[in-house]
Amino acid sequence: MNTTEIFGNFGNMVFADREMQSRLPKETYEALKKTIARGSHLELDVANVVAAAMKDWAVEKGATHFTHWFQPMTGVTAEKHESFITPSKENDGCAILAFSGKSLVKGEPDASSFPSGGLRATFEARGYTAWDPTAYAFIKDRVLCIPTAFCSYGGDALDKKTPLLRSVQALNKQALRILKLFGDTSTKTVNVTVGAEQEYFLIDKNTYLKRPDLIYCGRTLFGAKPPKGQELDDHYFGAIKPRVSEFMKELDEELWKLGVFAKIKHNEAAPSQHELAPIFTVVNTAADHNQLTMELMRTVADRHGLTCLLHEKPFAGVNGSGKHINWSLSAGNANLLEAGETPSGNARFLLFLTAVIKAVDEFQDLLRVSVASAGNDLRLGGNEAPPAIISIYLGDELTQILTALESGKEYKNTEQTQMEIGVTCLPHFPKDTTDRNRTSPFAFTGNRFEFRMAGSAASIADACVVINTAVADTLAEFADTLEQAPDFKTALSQLIKATINKHKRIIFNGNNYTKDWEQEAASRGLLNLKTTVDALPFLVHEKNIALFLRQGVFSESELHSRYEIMLENYCKVLQIEALTLIELIKKELIPACIAHQNELVKLIKNKANCGNLQFNTTLEARLLEKLSDTAAGLCDRLEELEGCVAACVGGFSTPLETAQYYRDTVLAKMQSLRESADEVESMLGRRCLDLPVYGDMLYGVG
Repeated sequence: MNTTEIFGNFGNMVFADREMQSRLPKETYEALKKTIARGSHLELDVANVVAAAMKDWAVEKGATHFTHWFQPMTGVTAEKHESFITPSKENDGCAILAFSGKSLVKGEPDASSFPSGGLRATFEARGYTAWDPTAYAFIKDRVLCIPTAFCSYGGDALDKKTPLLRSVQALNKQALRILKLFGDTSTKTVNVTVGAEQEYFLIDKNTYLKRPDLIYCGRTLFGAKPPKGQELDDHYFGAIKPRVSEFMKELDEELWKLGVFAKIKHNEAAPSQHELAPIFTVVNTAADHNQLTMELMRTVADRHGLTCLLHEKPFAGVNGSGKHINWSLSAGNANLLEAGETPSGNARFLLFLTAVIKAVDEFQDLLRVSVASAGNDLRLGGNEAPPAIISIYLGDELTQILTALESGKEYKNTEQTQMEIGVTCLPHFPKDTTDRNRTSPFAFTGNRFEFRMAGSAASIADACVVINTAVADTLAEFADTLEQAPDFKTALSQLIKATINKHKRIIFNGNNYTKDWEQEAASRGLLNLKTTVDALPFLVHEKNIALFLRQGVFSESELHSRYEIMLENYCKVLQIEALTLIELIKKELIPACIAHQNELVKLIKNKANCGNLQFNTTLEARLLEKLSDTAAGLCDRLEELEGCVAACVGGFSTPLETAQYYRDTVLAKMQSLRESADEVESMLGRRCLDLPVYGDMLYGVG
């Protein structure tokens, strides 16, 4: 694709502003823009005009169907396709293409068939999808996709988009109050902007199809480590293999057509691991785009004979995959987290900065809940991802500024120096006043915060809802204080100082991986919620329910439903993994083990039956003895796991107790069985085991 084609094709599958402006009557276009900008109600007559124009555009692009594209609590997107075909009014057996405003703004999927956490009973089937006019419609696979919210018959949110939009609304309201205090009355909207870096693995499709654990679970449940993993650091930013490069090129092109600003692509730390990063955009669009990115990664990979793995830890012994959520606030063209050349004198920046610090400290439990999953538990805390302890990295300069403000001392600006590399032909460039900390869960990186804990398969909406809501609540508290103050400047100074003093415990600029930090964090009173089961109960703590109610983001019943859904999902994931591991051991590893032992027995017998010739059978005998003993241990551990899984059925009174059993007992037995399986696999000949080994999977893409 050349430059002309890139510009010509970018966003050509999106019913974006340029299409709306050219195809809609002026009054309709202005009414729609008013709805988007101010959240005002869209009248049905306006929706009818928009629907007709949208249908004409989609048909011109080859679309034959439309769908309400939504994001239920399954973690993936959902769609039900309906054709534009309808009988003609003359009832002459002919068909016409039609699309009404009513069909645009509302759909009725079966709400009881999606996770609801008790909000809907099986017989209560009705649910609604409602058009989100702030998100552009797009065409995918010749289907017009209309981004929508999804709610129950009673109006409860059953999706990811609805609470995200509510949190954006809450944050906008409170941020505008703060801006007004600084004399800014012209800004009408404060946007949350997000860029979500996406990590993933690519393996050969034929290899993938031979691993039932990858098919059912997205990760390998056993596998001996190959001689080489990522020890040499030679894959990170290395030359991209031709086959992978072709995949990346097509992925970029497909994403550009959908208006996704795919910007950066490179090899990641582990073999066969890669990353894609987009340009910042408003959070609602960013969340939609990230879902599309994950979907297209899978479909485009399939066209190249590859499989894209989005599990957080598909392979033991090498890095797992996450997504880094770069979060900021913008008012028009102004980034509210831009420190400027003299951050110590930028009062507005310092107030927003301390608001984020306070929000993260007070609601660290919710941030951990927002990234909680069985897969992410396998990734967090290793030397590849942040630990489960939430902390904020600010860097030396900002930390020194806040320390000076807290103590009332004057801060002396850090002078910017030029980088001297020691080679005269290389250009000089200014050195940043602070380093970056790749071990921090929540790091300030210049004009934004980077939340690094989210798992690669997660929706970014979950974490963004928590960040948005917590910051909105803090800004509301700040605005209440400052609006009532007789002297704004004095009150502002006192507020910033008091906030730093109370919440500085959350700031940590050191190495988050060390045991010393774990001990120090405990002494500071910071939470260390190492597993999903540890974290989830905090979602329905009184403090957190009150937060979401104050900001109008979740009702209490919606929070409890999500708590139930996440607990149930955790248990189901581990159940599927345990059953898959049991099946793999029984159907693949044990038969291979028996076959190899038979070969060794036959070889020993054949050597003994060679007449007068005497052959040494020490090697075969030792291998047979070791394999036999190891296989016996494998069978013992297999039986233990089977017993544990059977005990889960109806054995506990609450979902939390069931989840705790899966975490403490089933997961431990799976790990024990895996250790035996890995040992057995390492003793088998390649022709005995029909499963691809780690070396095949990690290095099988040419």
